[in-house]
Amino acid sequence: MKTICRIASLLICVLLCASTALAADLTTNGGVALDLSALPHQDEAAPAAVYFISDISPESLVKAYQALNVELPGKVGVKLSTGESERSNYLRPALIGDLVQLLDGTIVECNTAYGGSRASTAMHLQLAQDHGFTEIADVDILDAEDSMELPIEGGNRLNVDYVGSHFANYDAFLVLSHFKGHAMAGFGGAIKNISIGFGSSMGKVWIHSGGTRTSGSIWGDQDPFLESMADAAKAVDTAMGDNIVYISVLNRLSVDCDCDGNPDEPDMHDIGILASTDPLAIDQAAIDLVYAMPDSGSLVERIESRNGLHTLDAAEAVGLGSRTYNLVNLDD
Repeated sequence: MKTICRIASLLICVLLCASTALAADLTTNGGVALDLSALPHQDEAAPAAVYFISDISPESLVKAYQALNVELPGKVGVKLSTGESERSNYLRPALIGDLVQLLDGTIVECNTAYGGSRASTAMHLQLAQDHGFTEIADVDILDAEDSMELPIEGGNRLNVDYVGSHFANYDAFLVLSHFKGHAMAGFGGAIKNISIGFGSSMGKVWIHSGGTRTSGSIWGDQDPFLESMADAAKAVDTAMGDNIVYISVLNRLSVDCDCDGNPDEPDMHDIGILASTDPLAIDQAAIDLVYAMPDSGSLVERIESRNGLHTLDAAEAVGLGSRTYNLVNLDD
């Protein structure tokens, strides 16, 4: 009798889980069924669309880009992280190669301001080759020939941003981000990729210091750093106008960033791919999805321990984009 009861209970559980999955608005790559009501900034009336697809594959990256219905003109740079070591959780060339080649894109990066494997152009290019990026596209280190200035109107902390001088050689950018935690910013997504990521080595110090210096230590006060990231992101997004789009891959969700050569192993499931023309909306959607996951405690703790959500507040204040978004499920 007890065996029959156990079997009956298991059947009821399976049926309930199946009905929940059927009723859910989306299911993540890791199999979590979710109603859109669980995402606090989701709003069908929002002007910013964020596209979601659960499958993480080369074909899905292309599908996510095509959903944006944007044709990037001229010479296209693909901004990503080349990673610090083979253990880093950077987006692998095998995953992104089809999309990069569809756009005839050039992979673009800037040197670091803290040493490591990407502190000089020669070292950075060698690492890009070692990690397989030169097999799918040309690689350009944007600050190989110094910096250029981008103006910032109404910034929280900064009135100018310093990016690699080769930035001016591109007509459009695809910002391809691996969403994850970060030891200093709490999390890294589109906003970090176009602020710290596009920043020249000098520009990285400028942002980290809250606009107080362009050389020396990258350490500074936390909130000024986060606010300066939002300012620098606004500079890049404004400079490119309609010729910049954003795709974020929510996989290998470690608490550590791709700049960490020895990151903690992820302890939560993969979520999927997001795409948008709005950098704030895509980061907010990624945050909402992470917070809605039942196994995201470590990543949420990392974000909150660094006051990481303040970056979104600062980005909204500087007019970078919209925190409300309409999530469009491409799995439907």
